Amino acid sequence: MTEILYSGGNVFDGNGTLLENHAVLVNGDTIKDVAPADKYTDFSGERIDTSGGTLMPGLADCHVHLVYRGEANPHAGLEGVNPGEITLRVLENAQKTMKSGITAVRDCGGRNYLEFPVRDACNSGRFFGPNIMASGRMICMTGGHGNRSGRVADGCDEVVKAVREQIHAGSDLIKIMATGGVMTPGVNPEDAHYSAEEMKAGVHEAKRFHKTSASHAQGAEGIMNAVNAGITSIEHGIFMDQECLDAMLERGTYLVPTLAAVKNIISNADKGIPAYAVEKARRVYDRHVESFEMFYKAGGKIAMGTDAGTPFNLHGENALEMAYMVECGMSNVDALKSGTSIAHSLMQFEDRGQIKTGFKADMLIVEGNPVEDIRLAADKKNHRLVVKNGRKVEFN
Repeated sequence: MTEILYSGGNVFDGNGTLLENHAVLVNGDTIKDVAPADKYTDFSGERIDTSGGTLMPGLADCHVHLVYRGEANPHAGLEGVNPGEITLRVLENAQKTMKSGITAVRDCGGRNYLEFPVRDACNSGRFFGPNIMASGRMICMTGGHGNRSGRVADGCDEVVKAVREQIHAGSDLIKIMATGGVMTPGVNPEDAHYSAEEMKAGVHEAKRFHKTSASHAQGAEGIMNAVNAGITSIEHGIFMDQECLDAMLERGTYLVPTLAAVKNIISNADKGIPAYAVEKARRVYDRHVESFEMFYKAGGKIAMGTDAGTPFNLHGENALEMAYMVECGMSNVDALKSGTSIAHSLMQFEDRGQIKTGFKADMLIVEGNPVEDIRLAADKKNHRLVVKNGRKVEFN
């Protein structure tokens, strides 16, 4: 296999350490060595100069919707669209995301499993794209958040059946809607939807078949129902209270904040977004920031996620979430960890997300030092090169 040496600049390892003047030797799709650059003074193979920049792990976005394109009304944007066209959009969005430094994504709700062939094609190498986990159809109650495209299930037995359907279809994780949300008309984000018993039944069934789980959970009661059920990650967590926080810390539950989702709705409120979504986004924004801050200060596990595909929340701009987290009080180093080692840990990609011998060569080279200025990693204008499985990603 061809060996390539990346040397001359800094290396951020994904775990919080910045190594100055270090080299990374890649053999095929795998990192062979990480060492001071002096070790490879006489290296005669292909070299890529990282001087003045930082080599870091490729980023992971733990909450995307690849079927949507960030339309003002994403649900309406799919009405009447040919399934083949939707599948092409999934591939286009996945590749656009990879070009922006995101080498792994977790799709948290698609449309009739059309995202699954794209997932399989990217993960197998048939098409060049990020590593993709996909949840299939979101599981929700009658009239609940996501009911227009999700799998509606009421009562414990029906929830268990819905989980089994997702597993049978080939889902990598199970997505269960614990509360109302911003983008569904007629529901309140504060309200718990599934009962504690229904949540427990669904999460238990997912665990029985070795699947992780994610819960759209915004109101405190719904968050508690999901956490007590043993959910792997809480998505959004907007109205988290101290009881929720303590339970999440005790159980090691991840938070995927998706600050970009509400922020982009508010910033583009006059561009055709449904009025009910704008009203709810404005109502929850301050509380969303507060919940993020309290969870971060308490030392909770935060994995980067954006909800990309929601209004004006564009695939290819995912890395900006790190800057939004820093604006809310997170340190630059912790934001970088959130987007690399922690996010990959949530996705159970045990050989990705770090610059470490034996790990896959999913890498991002950025200008300058992102430990000092998070925008160098968060803004794709500052990206020099994306590498996926040791292969350079073409930007055009």
